[in-house]
Amino acid sequence: MAEPGTASSQRGESLLFLTDEQLRKGIEAMFFAYRGFTADPDRILEKYGYGRAHHRALHFIHRAPGTTVNNLLAILGVTKQSLNRVLRGLIADGLVESKVGKRDKRERHLYLTVIGEALEQELSDAQRARMREAYKIAGPEAVIGFRQVLEAMMDPEMHRHFAALKEGANDR
Repeated sequence: MAEPGTASSQRGESLLFLTDEQLRKGIEAMFFAYRGFTADPDRILEKYGYGRAHHRALHFIHRAPGTTVNNLLAILGVTKQSLNRVLRGLIADGLVESKVGKRDKRERHLYLTVIGEALEQELSDAQRARMREAYKIAGPEAVIGFRQVLEAMMDPEMHRHFAALKEGANDR
């Protein structure tokens, strides 16, 4: 924690007094940034008849190979019916493989196939290029601050999932 009276604490104090207008501009910037962040993958997904739900499933299966359907449900925050619809399509199209659990036969563990890995790579490459360019323009301090803001906005349960992915852990 910064010492009272230091530049760091004064900057922190001034942030406590953001006006509603400043907050509104930040909220609007998030909306427009999200549109930009998803635009490139949306164009790629459209070629295959997929949407953002497919992209999110591919992303998190890639990040945690062997993750269970229940873990994916918790991460994505969607209904079981919605996720099953997405997974059925990805499995039918040969992008995702579902394997019965070795310890618990009721569990289904999810893995990307070679085709799924290729699509996930194409989608991630597009987003990484946009993030890399934005980070380069903003500079290292802004990158750190941006990440801190995003993490501070997460609900505790989502932050636990994020931390587990960050550490390379998953629920297998």
